[in-house]
Amino acid sequence: MTETLERWTLADITALFDGVFADTFNTRLIKGGNEPLYLPATSETAYCQVIFANGFFASALHEISHWCIAGAQRRELEDYGYWYLPDGRDSAQQAAFEKAEVAPQALEYLFTCACERPFNVSVDNLGGAVEVDRSAFEAQVFERAARFEREGLPERARAFRQALLRFYQRGETLERAIEAGIKTLG
Repeated sequence: MTETLERWTLADITALFDGVFADTFNTRLIKGGNEPLYLPATSETAYCQVIFANGFFASALHEISHWCIAGAQRRELEDYGYWYLPDGRDSAQQAAFEKAEVAPQALEYLFTCACERPFNVSVDNLGGAVEVDRSAFEAQVFERAARFEREGLPERARAFRQALLRFYQRGETLERAIEAGIKTLG
């Protein structure tokens, strides 16, 4: 089991992300605390930060997915300017959450598959007063992932996925996988 766990290290995922995007988009992947967050560059921190929660590999992939979708203007705003309501959402709030999460979770699914890891959709409303139809949301996520496959991934997502595929499925070195990801960018 240790051998399996060591296959997906935070050092590797951070090296892949930073290798592809630190110079090209001035953005780095950062291990954070309890809550994920995106921070644009400031006078105190010269680079943008994709901060993932609790050192979880899946959280890193999820936060990278959000970053890959966010446009240039959104990447200038803390947490891309989006709202977030914690657990306990009502049905309307949960529906809005799920609508906003379909595309990022679809990319997360594709990234997770590239890493050859199991994927779990997140409805993120554990203490909610409403019952969540997890299966219906999961079906939406898989349909959106299929649409990404048919129509193409956003440029940064395509580059990152290429690096993941090269490293995790082809067994290439970090350096070669990063090079392949960078070449995929414009």
